[in-house]
Amino acid sequence: MAEIDLTQADLAARAGVALMTVRELQHNLQPRRRNPRTLAAVSEALGWPGDQLARVLEGQPADDVDQGDPVLAELDAVRADLTAVFRRLDAIERQLGTGAEPS
Repeated sequence: MAEIDLTQADLAARAGVALMTVRELQHNLQPRRRNPRTLAAVSEALGWPGDQLARVLEGQPADDVDQGDPVLAELDAVRADLTAVFRRLDAIERQLGTGAEPS
């Protein structure tokens, strides 16, 4: 919720559930069987697949909700490019003998 700047009240409103339901789910206050529609509504309000919370509550591995995100893929590509640039810069500095020396 913090990542998407969402309060418990916001999530409850988006999901169409009671605020207490969100609190119970978030803090596991009342461990009990949950209505699949409630879990799906909260999952979807978070931008997750509808079965995400149900899978987590059943102890199944959670889906990677970020998988296939084009922004994250672009960030990975930028990270790889920067790593390559730093390696090349290090190699050039070694060749020139201008690497940073300890003080």
